[in-house]
Amino acid sequence: MQAARPHSSRTSGERTQLELFRSVPGDLAARDAQDLMSWPFFSLAKTRRQAPIDFHMGATWISVEAVPEHGMATIWDADVLIWAASQLVSARDAGRPTSRLMMTTPHEILAFTRRGTGKASYERLKAALDRLQSTTVATSIRQEHQRRRHRFSWINEWRELADGNGRALGIELILPDWFYAGVLDRALVLTIDRAYFDLTGGLERWLYRIVRKHGGRQTGGWSFDVPHLHLKSGVLSPLRRFAFELRAIVARQPLPGYVLALEHALGRDRLNFTPIPVDPFDAAMRRVGLKPVENRP
Repeated sequence: MQAARPHSSRTSGERTQLELFRSVPGDLAARDAQDLMSWPFFSLAKTRRQAPIDFHMGATWISVEAVPEHGMATIWDADVLIWAASQLVSARDAGRPTSRLMMTTPHEILAFTRRGTGKASYERLKAALDRLQSTTVATSIRQEHQRRRHRFSWINEWRELADGNGRALGIELILPDWFYAGVLDRALVLTIDRAYFDLTGGLERWLYRIVRKHGGRQTGGWSFDVPHLHLKSGVLSPLRRFAFELRAIVARQPLPGYVLALEHALGRDRLNFTPIPVDPFDAAMRRVGLKPVENRP
């Protein structure tokens, strides 16, 4: 199977100009791009979304469009980008060269993101790569002139590799400049808890990312108006439904490292979130996907 779209002259030329980056398996710390954590770039629904995201807030605007064949890239598909960011930041910190042209195996991505490694999981990963490639994004974020747009797909192209006997050798993918530049900027990447991959709901996954981005490790936490959160989520559901789902999440308290609370003040609902104090050793273990040691002296 070749890339999800036929090779264009641009992407074919791009491949020949890029050095190949080979991924390194292992328990790397999970890194996420702050721009992707802050703004509505992905569908939060498990059903196929074709309706575009058209978001404007101040000088920031985002347009995300899907094709009917694949639908919009989802927040679960974005796990591939978290894996890529984690690989690139780890390599950069170790002094190894990085590149937008990455070679890996499906097993590495699936294991890192805590997915199954059976045939069905491989097929879901291929569908995710197709959505990431076919979804187009235009945004003013990180543009020198806010009125100028940067248009890209989350993956420029991808393909499966095989030897002369048809034996699978892995996959190659090319990341867009916009994402790659953001990942290599130390100020634009945050470490996230690997337990994030265990979150099953699209809204709770999105909520963790925005809480991690804005709440960070501030002891006093942070808060948002619920209507503001609804706007930033990019969901199609009305505010009333969004607020109902938010209350259910607050009741469950599923976000690793944070406590959520809803309050009603001055005629508006606000979501408050504060970090849970953690032992530094336990936090380091969680960042690499290991369970903290219970009853450690």
